[in-house]
Amino acid sequence: MDAAFSAEQDEIRRTLRTLLTRHGTPDDVRGAALTADGYDTSLWRRLARDLGLPGLALPEEYGGVGCGLAELAVACEETGRALLPSPLIATAALAAPLIAALGTDAQRADLLPRIAAGELTATLAVPGGALTAALGLVADSTGGTWAGGGRAGGVQAASAPTGPTVTTGTTALTGPTVRRLYGEVDQVLDGHSADLLLVAAHTGGFPRSRTLLFLVRPDTADGLVRTRHTTLDGTRPSARVELRDTGAELLGADDTKDVTAALAEVGGPAAALFAAEAVGSAAGALERTVEHVKTREQFGRPIGSFQAVKHRLADLYVQVRAARSAAYYAAWDPASGGLALAQALEALRLTAAEAVQLHGGIGFTWEHEAHLYFKRAAAAELLLGPVHALRDHAARQAGLFDPPDAGLPGADGAAERVTVR
Repeated sequence: MDAAFSAEQDEIRRTLRTLLTRHGTPDDVRGAALTADGYDTSLWRRLARDLGLPGLALPEEYGGVGCGLAELAVACEETGRALLPSPLIATAALAAPLIAALGTDAQRADLLPRIAAGELTATLAVPGGALTAALGLVADSTGGTWAGGGRAGGVQAASAPTGPTVTTGTTALTGPTVRRLYGEVDQVLDGHSADLLLVAAHTGGFPRSRTLLFLVRPDTADGLVRTRHTTLDGTRPSARVELRDTGAELLGADDTKDVTAALAEVGGPAAALFAAEAVGSAAGALERTVEHVKTREQFGRPIGSFQAVKHRLADLYVQVRAARSAAYYAAWDPASGGLALAQALEALRLTAAEAVQLHGGIGFTWEHEAHLYFKRAAAAELLLGPVHALRDHAARQAGLFDPPDAGLPGADGAAERVTVR
């Protein structure tokens, strides 16, 4: 592993930071978050056309740039630094990899070039607010239990005949069928504005229940109701998606593919990108705080000259740099994505809290951007955490904890022994 950034990665960072310094100011961010789409659509088109952000990690055969996860992590870090509202994470980190992994040749050829060009935004909708569980970051996603039960709960898929029924002897044959979805997903990133929804749903009934992914196109889907939430973090909008006998297309040629395994495969890289974004936000908050303490005076001198303030900022710097290293290591080895995400969320929470404190009274006001970083930190941990759950699952996957001895009683409430290696 070469820990140094390549010239191409440095150029992506430099170009994106220059552009966002001009068009991603705190006032621009607030204004974009209040629009109907929740982001600046003209800026998004420019990021897609000039920099190719949504297609950075997509193969060139589908119109992508053909770079890797590290280049996309650089982009996510810079958008996180500016708290830029955009569909980048939902589209490039969640939806596009699943389409590439599970889609048919026709689906990939239809959807991925439009995603790479920025013409199509997409997102993943999993029931129960269980995004990290579905991605295998806080629990094993095998079996799709996070998507609701087989009889009820979550989103259910059923086949509905659309052609005539023909009886041949004793066999009744139906014409072509379509899938109909029923249910509700409460927290969908960019769910109110995405051009394409990848909806996780149960099918097969209770005896043969399994989780599959379906494509829902809001511009043509019937029975689809999308309601944007009023969220703590206005820069990361989410929505409730209601499916009322909504027509959908199966992602893939058939229902034999292991969707939960595909989601787990996407989980590590997605966690690395979420971690890079959180690191960017933490770095942005820290930079603004350092600039503030250089100019704010107390007792006739800048408060940044006090040793106690220096120590607090030094601790934050170490936290942010460690989280950044973890995020880019996860971009190289996505298996460590959950741990990197935990590190980044913790660094963002600590940095945002200290930013508010060190800005003094102004840090609590709506007019200052410090509160934007604080809200991003709180909302990110609610959506992607908690931190201890991410670390606990990573530790169990790594085999750090042996299972309790089979001979020891546990069902009656007696203490079980866990051996730590």
